[in-house]
Amino acid sequence: MSSGSMTSVRPGSRAVAVTGASGFLGSNLIGSLEEDERIGRIVAIDTAPSPTAGPKTRFYDVDLTQPTAEARVAEILSAERVDAIVHLAFLAEPTHATAWAHELESVGTMHVTVAARQAKVRKLVLWSHTWLYGAHPSNPNFLTEKHPLRAPKSEPFFADKIEAEEQARKLAQRSPGVVVTILRMAPILGPSVHNAFTRYLARKVVPTMMGFDPLVQFLHEVDAIAALHLALLRDVPGTFNIVGDGVLPLSTVIRLAGRIALPVPHPLARTLTALGWVAQLVETPPTFLKYLRFLCVADGARAQAALGFTPAYTSREALLDFVSAQRLRDVKLLAETAA
Repeated sequence: MSSGSMTSVRPGSRAVAVTGASGFLGSNLIGSLEEDERIGRIVAIDTAPSPTAGPKTRFYDVDLTQPTAEARVAEILSAERVDAIVHLAFLAEPTHATAWAHELESVGTMHVTVAARQAKVRKLVLWSHTWLYGAHPSNPNFLTEKHPLRAPKSEPFFADKIEAEEQARKLAQRSPGVVVTILRMAPILGPSVHNAFTRYLARKVVPTMMGFDPLVQFLHEVDAIAALHLALLRDVPGTFNIVGDGVLPLSTVIRLAGRIALPVPHPLARTLTALGWVAQLVETPPTFLKYLRFLCVADGARAQAALGFTPAYTSREALLDFVSAQRLRDVKLLAETAA
């Protein structure tokens, strides 16, 4: 049993806010909260409404990249008497629009945290990534939350998320009564999620780094939503690795996915990936090639002990669930092509 306490409130009395409400995590979390009798009102903050919004949900059109976002979010949180906010307004994969992404993730998180402090919101849950630890040959077998974040800050995808974590920690330091929970999630897989890794595995021929076969881990999309829901209801401040049990060699992942591995020497792969990224033909910039060479696997023990999170799916099961759905998509694509 977790040492964290469940918030003691009357059924249906809590008001929670979700940023990034129309994204994959946001929309699925809102769908989950709609069915939770402890939640009375859901405040969805995004530039588009959530497709899972029900009678509990109130949508507010707010662009976190705008200078007025901070005041607008503070106004909404105060008016709706929001108790907790789940901040999910982040990109699941790199983008060429790096200036916009910085405004959304780094500056947008600053808007949200300052607004939360002004509105006296009691709790913040932030979505983050285990990839922020970085892939390095010196990494231990399992990275704990005490390990420094060594993903290259020269890559905007990582830098913006590291800055967002720093903004969340500043909120905790400046407002000691606020519960700040950061969830660093392993790459998410499942039947319906779309991100850089699912796009990588959707290819029939998958590039790998010649001479390297790192261990990898995954988090099932169902477990990702469950962890967010749990962190919202359970008052446990701090940072937690949210991962599926077990690890797999990348070669096994590719084999189970029914794909063909194409080993490429790293110098050549870096050149080709750089050209492909500029031409928008590949999923990620060349900085991500390190994750095809070196270990970046996180330890989920603290999340289980303190937060009470136990994944329902192993890394292997998350992969196989994705593979089953991808095969159906492949068959459908083949049928459409033949027609």
